[in-house]
Amino acid sequence: MDNVGIVVDDIGGTIDFFRELGPELEGRATIEGEWAGRVTGLGDQRVEIAMMRTPDGHGRIELSRFLAPPAVADHRNAPVNALGYLRVMFAVDDIDETLERLRKHGAQLAGEVVRYKDAYRLCYIRGPGGLLIGLAEELSG
Repeated sequence: MDNVGIVVDDIGGTIDFFRELGPELEGRATIEGEWAGRVTGLGDQRVEIAMMRTPDGHGRIELSRFLAPPAVADHRNAPVNALGYLRVMFAVDDIDETLERLRKHGAQLAGEVVRYKDAYRLCYIRGPGGLLIGLAEELSG
C-alpha cells in the first residue's frame, strides 16, 4: 500500500492533528491540470494536498482539500457500521496521554476507551472536521 487518502476541509488543522499522532509532513502542493482530472474522473480540478509519512516510514496519509470542484458528499457522520472505508487506526504508547494532546486539536471520543482482554485499550475519536480515527494501546503482559 502506498497511502490512504482523506478529503478534508481544513488542511492546516488536519496536518497539526496528525502530527500529534506521529506522522510528519513530507510535502505540500497544489495539484491541477488536465492530467489530474483524467486520473480522478473529475475533469478540471484543483486540489491542495499534503503528504504525511508514518513514523515507521512504511505508510503515508494523503490529505486533500478540493478547491475545484468542491466536495459533493459528506460521509463523516456515518455510523461505524456504514459500508465503505471507515477509519485509520494508530498504535499509541499511552492512550490517555494521546487523547489529552488530541483534545487540544478538537478531538472528541466517539464512544469510550475500552479494554479488550489483556491485549489492548481501544477507542474511536472524531478529529478535525469529524474524521473518525482509531487509537490502540497494546498492553504488556
